[in-house]
Amino acid sequence: MATSDPVYLRVVGDLRRQILDGTLPPGALIPSRAQLTRKYQIGETAARHALRALVSEGLIIGRIGSGHYVREASKLTPSHRWRFLDHPIPFATDLQSQGRRVTWDWHSEPAAAGPDLARRLRVAASATVTRTRYVFRGDGRPLQLATAYEPLGLAPHAGAEGTSLVTRMCAYGVKITEVVESLHTREPEPSETEALELPVGVHVLHVERTHWAGDRPVETSDIIVPGDRFRMVYSIPL
Repeated sequence: MATSDPVYLRVVGDLRRQILDGTLPPGALIPSRAQLTRKYQIGETAARHALRALVSEGLIIGRIGSGHYVREASKLTPSHRWRFLDHPIPFATDLQSQGRRVTWDWHSEPAAAGPDLARRLRVAASATVTRTRYVFRGDGRPLQLATAYEPLGLAPHAGAEGTSLVTRMCAYGVKITEVVESLHTREPEPSETEALELPVGVHVLHVERTHWAGDRPVETSDIIVPGDRFRMVYSIPL
């Protein structure tokens, strides 16, 4: 690499080569900043930039109080988005069908809509909605966060009632005609990192899902999925 290149890039290039050729295998401890400064005769700032670059490339992960490690190859679990919509808890039903033991906690409460939910649910920003938060776990490990919002009183919500959203809405005369999902990746918020026990450098998939009854949105959700654990699978009927 040309000597005019920033010094930290030479460190990144050398460590990247060692990771890719197996000299540093999955799970191997990466030298600390202090060790990098001594080995490569660089400053601490350059060492810090090198580690950050490798984290952003997904080659290493940081563990608070422990250091940086070569990232293990991810084994992504398929998350089937449309197969289980008529089940009470589609995500849990999907994983249970794959032999996973899934549990979840939930809590419902009234909340003010605010500008974003007002747009998504087509209600006034001052309107009250029902907010239900879920934490899903597989074999005790946190797997997904979800927060659902519904107009207050549309179809009274009880997360433990054992019926799907589609069935519950239908019982109150509301027929779901379409489900729309919008996905993007982003860095996790601190609370999400803690709740999902995410390693440093792992992004999340943010799924914004809305159930429609004709031209009326009747429920919208924010679903947060660890980007190193799942792949989304969609079936599109023709």
